Amino acid sequence: MLNNSKGQVAFTIVGILLFVATMLLLTMMGIPLNISTAILIGGLIFVISFVNTDLALIILIFTMLLSPEFTAGEAAGRSIKIRADDIFIIIIFLGWLAKMAINKELGLLRATRLNSAIMSYIVICVLVSAIAVIEGRVKLRSSIFYLLKYIEYFIIFFMVTNNLKTVVQAKKYIFYLLLTCFIVNIYALVSGSISGRVSAPFESGAGGEPNTYAGYLIIMMSLTLGLIFNASPGRKRLALVCLLGMSAVALLQTLSRSGWLGFFVALAAFIYFNKKHRIIMIAVLLASIVIIPLIAPKAVYQRVSDTFVTWKTYKVMGSRIGLDESASTRIESWKVGFKRWAKRPILGFGIPAGVTIDNQYTRVLNETGLVGFTAFCLILFAIFRSAYSVYTSMYDNDFAQAISIGFLSGFMGLLLFSAAAATFIIIRIMEPFWFIVAIIAVLPELETEGVGADVI
Repeated sequence: MLNNSKGQVAFTIVGILLFVATMLLLTMMGIPLNISTAILIGGLIFVISFVNTDLALIILIFTMLLSPEFTAGEAAGRSIKIRADDIFIIIIFLGWLAKMAINKELGLLRATRLNSAIMSYIVICVLVSAIAVIEGRVKLRSSIFYLLKYIEYFIIFFMVTNNLKTVVQAKKYIFYLLLTCFIVNIYALVSGSISGRVSAPFESGAGGEPNTYAGYLIIMMSLTLGLIFNASPGRKRLALVCLLGMSAVALLQTLSRSGWLGFFVALAAFIYFNKKHRIIMIAVLLASIVIIPLIAPKAVYQRVSDTFVTWKTYKVMGSRIGLDESASTRIESWKVGFKRWAKRPILGFGIPAGVTIDNQYTRVLNETGLVGFTAFCLILFAIFRSAYSVYTSMYDNDFAQAISIGFLSGFMGLLLFSAAAATFIIIRIMEPFWFIVAIIAVLPELETEGVGADVI
């Protein structure tokens, strides 16, 4: 079958010939170049995913942060953004399904701790949205777009867990995730020196989405920290330290206060979980507290001081505190979320929520009610349980310790970050997040495959 190398080579050659022939045919038919190119790239990705799912997933890793976006309509007061990687995920998924249909021995879903929680949440999201569409609260087109976006992250999880067979593969995926982070950091730091506040490539609007980039950095910096403290000494560790330094500078220059707080929580969690190097980490943290205020850009000082420029006043423990417009908007988002959720507490209003809610928790309550929120919390618990199990059961495995400690720390940071952003539906955070979750979910099964001396 397709596992035969000669068959794969022949299939690839035929695919390339078809690609060239189709390109010529579309050109002769007068189809615009951008449309014909998109069709052919989609076809090529399908062929790659059918022949070599591993390569298709590596391509997906790069497109997570390095793909353009375009507007596909508007819903809930916000435009619906579609990225190239949204489309790639669907195409790779279809190619993967085709491969599964031919090679039935490969199986469709690999058993993990998360499967039942994920499937329950998907079913609830679809049901409450269907009810909302029937009752006229949500437009069918908008609901389908948002549901596809929610589900695509789980598709990544299932594809990676199904395809991952060896520790070598896992290390390869981690390497490309780190390489992508390096490329994105280079772009951000170069563009930031021109525009000020930094963001990832291909972000729409003036200044892009610095908060999204900050959320992405929380998980990637935590992962890098885990690898640094469990990596082989020498050039690899030095490279990781350089990547961490670049990421730290980029995080500061996002000027994302929720990102800073989220990473502080991630760092505290890392110190807690990283028992072997706790003293060193505490010393580094104390040194950073002293050094960072001395070298931080003026924009960072300004961003912190702006927090308490009174736009709206709040009473906290008997004292009145004034906050700026951005911080006040986040608090008001919580108020709106709870007030609106109280009108439909059990099943919510359907997906999308219908109003702008800039935090994950009341957004889930609004969209799916207590039923969906319970299922969402079960997913979070299953993620934590899976990573914590790797952390405790694979204590003598450096790679497992690096990934589990780094992920657990970043996960804690993202849970706080989600208080000021709908983190678990943001594509540029969730794609790498679920890719790493998938690696962790099957890592215990890969242990017998052999782990090399080097972590990456």
